[in-house]
Amino acid sequence: MRLADRIAVVSMEDAVRASVSYDQLRAGDGSLYWLETRPEAGGAATVTRWRPGEGRRDVSPDSFNITSGVHAYGGGSFAVADGRLWCVGGDGLYRGCRHDDELELVSPGSFGDLTVGDGELLAVRESKHGDDLIAISLTGTSQVRTLATSRGFLGAPRPGPGMLAWTAWSERDMPWDTSEVWVASYSPNGKPECPVKLAGGADESAVEPRWGPDGALYFVSDRSGWWNLYRWDGHQVKPIAPIAGECAAEPWELGYASYDFLDNGRIAVAVQEGPRHRLVVIGLDGTVRPVDLPYTSIKPYLAVQGTTVALIGSSPTAAPQVALVHLAAARPQVEVLAKSEHAELDRVRVSTPTELRVPVKDDQEVVALVYPPTGSTAGWRAPVIVRAHPGPTASCLLRLDWQAQFFTSRGFAVVDVDYLGSTGYGREFRESLYGRWGLDDVDDCTAVADHLIATGQAAPGQVFIRGASAGGYTALHAVTRNSPFAAATAVSAIVDPDRWAETVPRFQRAHATRLRGGAGRVDAATVQRPVLLVHGTADDVAVVGDVRQLADQLATRGMPHDMLLLPDVGHYVATSARAGEALEAELAHYRAVMTAAATVGTDHTAASGS
Repeated sequence: MRLADRIAVVSMEDAVRASVSYDQLRAGDGSLYWLETRPEAGGAATVTRWRPGEGRRDVSPDSFNITSGVHAYGGGSFAVADGRLWCVGGDGLYRGCRHDDELELVSPGSFGDLTVGDGELLAVRESKHGDDLIAISLTGTSQVRTLATSRGFLGAPRPGPGMLAWTAWSERDMPWDTSEVWVASYSPNGKPECPVKLAGGADESAVEPRWGPDGALYFVSDRSGWWNLYRWDGHQVKPIAPIAGECAAEPWELGYASYDFLDNGRIAVAVQEGPRHRLVVIGLDGTVRPVDLPYTSIKPYLAVQGTTVALIGSSPTAAPQVALVHLAAARPQVEVLAKSEHAELDRVRVSTPTELRVPVKDDQEVVALVYPPTGSTAGWRAPVIVRAHPGPTASCLLRLDWQAQFFTSRGFAVVDVDYLGSTGYGREFRESLYGRWGLDDVDDCTAVADHLIATGQAAPGQVFIRGASAGGYTALHAVTRNSPFAAATAVSAIVDPDRWAETVPRFQRAHATRLRGGAGRVDAATVQRPVLLVHGTADDVAVVGDVRQLADQLATRGMPHDMLLLPDVGHYVATSARAGEALEAELAHYRAVMTAAATVGTDHTAASGS
C-alpha cells in the first residue's frame, strides 16, 4: 500500500476495539489456551482455544466473565484438564459440564493460580484471614482439601515428582520485595510433609517455581540484583545463567510463566532490559542465545510444545498478539495465531518511538520512549503528553498502543517515562522510590518534559502529564509545583497514600505502607493547573470517594477541573466498556487548555496593540 493511501487519524472506536488484551497463555491437551479481554464485549474475559487444523474458538460461555479477585489483581484464573475447563468467576470456582458448554459452581470464594496436578486441581484460595493452598479431585466429588494455610500470601502451587513447590510471603511484604520458595514431600490426596524453604528472605524475591523435565526444581531469584534463573537438584541451589536483565516480571498477578522447557533440555526465557524484552534460549552448558524475533515486548506467559514457543508478543508496529515461534529451523519462524488489529487498521499509519535518555541527579539517567506525531518529520514540534506508568513498579513497554496512537494521529507527541522505581533496571532501582513517591517520580517526568522543551520539540504551555493508578498520583503531584505541565489527567488515581493504605485490598497494603513518606496527600490547595479526573465507580483498588473529595475541594477553590465517573467500571479503565469516553474526555481536556491559552495570548496581544 502506498504511503499516500494510508489513513492518518485513528478513530476512538478503532483505538478501543483494537485494545484487546491477551493473557494467561498456557498449553494443554495438544492445544493452546489464553484469556482474551475485549472492550467491545464490555471488558469481559473469555477463554480462547487454538488447535492445529481447527483454529480459534471460545470455550467459555459467552455470558460468563472469567475473573479472579484473588490478591486484588487475579491471575491463573483457568486451567484445562482432560478437555474440561476449570475457571474462576465472580462467585467462585467453576468447572465445565461434560456434555455442554455450561459451567457449574464447585466452591464459592476467591481463587487463583489454578494448576493441574496428578488427578487433582491445585489452587490458591484467599479470604480476609489469609491464604490457603487447596486441592480438588478432577473426578468424583468436588470436596476442597486444604494443603497449607498462611496469614500472609501463598502462590504458585506446582506439583513435581513426589514433591510440591509453592511461594509464600508475609502480609508485611510485596512479592517483588520478599518472597520465598518452599518445597515439601507430597502425593495426590495427601498433605505436604516436611516443608523446607529453598530460597527467599528479607532481601530476596524468589518467584515462579516449576519442575523441569530432569526432575529438578527451577525458580527465579533476584539475590544477584536481577531476577535470574536458578536450579535445585534436591541437594543444592545453583545459578543457571547470569543475565543483567529481569528473567521474571514483577509479580502483580499469580500464574506467571516467564520461562519454559524445550524438549532438548534447553530453556526458553523472556528477559526484560529497560523497556525492551527479548526471548533467549539457555543451553545445557549455560550459554545464552538470543532469538531473533519481531517483538520488543513479551508478556510473562511462555508455553512450550516441543521446540515451539508460544508467546504473547508485540512491537512498535504490532499490538500484542498470540504467536508461535518455531525454533527447530535454522532461522526462527513466527506464526501469528491471534491479533487485535482488524482489517481497517492495516491502512492506518502509526507513530514509532525513539528511546530518549535524560540525565538526572546523582549521575543517573531516566529512560523515556518518545512517540512523535504521526507522519511528522525529524524536526517536529508539537503538544506533548507525558505518561507516568502505573505500579509504580511497572514499566514502559515498547509496543504498539492504539490508545497512544489515538493522540499521535491528532498531532500530539506521547512520551512514556521509566521513572525511578520501574521494573527492568534491577532490584536497587525498583526499591529506590520507597519513601520518595510523589517526589523522585515527578522529578524524572519533569526532567523529560524540560528536556523536550529545551530541544524545541515540545511547545511550552502545551506539555501535559497523565497517569493511571499510581501514575495518576504522580500526575497530580506534578501539577502541585512549578513545573512545565499545563494540565494533568489522572485515571483511577491514588490521592492520599495514608487513606489508600487503609482502603486498598489486603494484597497491596504492604506496598502502600512502603511507598508512604514522600509527597503525601494530594492537597487541592496546592494544585496549580487544570486537572481531569477519570474514575470507575466500582474501583476497589483506589476507591472513588477520594477522587470525589478532591474534585469538591478543587471546586471550592475555583480551580479548573473536570471529573468523569464511569458507572460499574473497575480499576482498569483502558480495557473497559467505557474506554472510549475516557479517551474523548482526555482529548477534550487538552484541547480546552490549549484553546484557553491561545485566547489569553490573543487578548494580551490585542491589549498591547491598543
